[in-house]
Amino acid sequence: MKRIPTREDLISFYESDYTRTNYFSSVTVARYNELLDSFEKFRKTNKILDVGAGNGFFLEIAKARGWEVHGTELTKKAIDFCRTKDINMEQGCLDEIKYEAETFDVITSFEVIEHINNPKTIVPEMHRILRKGGKCYVTTPNFNSLLRYRLKAKYDVIAYPNHLCYFTKKTLRKVFSEAKFSVEQIKTTGISLTRIRTSKGSNQEYVSATSDDEMLRHRIEKSKALRFSKRFVNWWLNLFSVGDSLKGTFVK
Repeated sequence: MKRIPTREDLISFYESDYTRTNYFSSVTVARYNELLDSFEKFRKTNKILDVGAGNGFFLEIAKARGWEVHGTELTKKAIDFCRTKDINMEQGCLDEIKYEAETFDVITSFEVIEHINNPKTIVPEMHRILRKGGKCYVTTPNFNSLLRYRLKAKYDVIAYPNHLCYFTKKTLRKVFSEAKFSVEQIKTTGISLTRIRTSKGSNQEYVSATSDDEMLRHRIEKSKALRFSKRFVNWWLNLFSVGDSLKGTFVK
């Protein structure tokens, strides 16, 4: 029988059993700034919303660049933490909050849509509150990942109640197209060395300064040859749609 957690189940899980990292990588800062560079041409209302803002790292960078930042989270703990950073926060699922229509220039959601019981209630709400011509950027694990085929039942992305929905390029495109978004681009990139270890039982912290992934990211940043190799690997992973991460950009 399929298990569908209640809202109370999810709040309990994220309040007590879910650990959000306090580590904010300088490499992630660089990637966030590159992403925000791409959003500059969409500034009209100057409002940006991050759905599932976590500890607010992305919105901190956006705020420093002059955006009026807004975020959502499910738990009071996360809400209170983000508010210490002067981030405008609302608690609950997006379809419960009821922002005004066409409020935001940009809506982002990093590794969140897989945590939602029914994305078909959330994605249309993103469309409703995004202004015409605005952009939505979403990342989520790729169910067609090379690692899933390699690790099979050990693949620890598949974990209840942490992850409830799984996407491929095709299904992510379908969910957003049905909500009347124009699909600008969906890419699949990356292979996680840390994910290989954790799926095999390692207690390596997934996001930390000493994780395999993080140490490799810093090496790549310092080496022109490694940056070229990364681009080639990501080109191959995207060509065959087997990268670990899906990154989708959608326009209203």
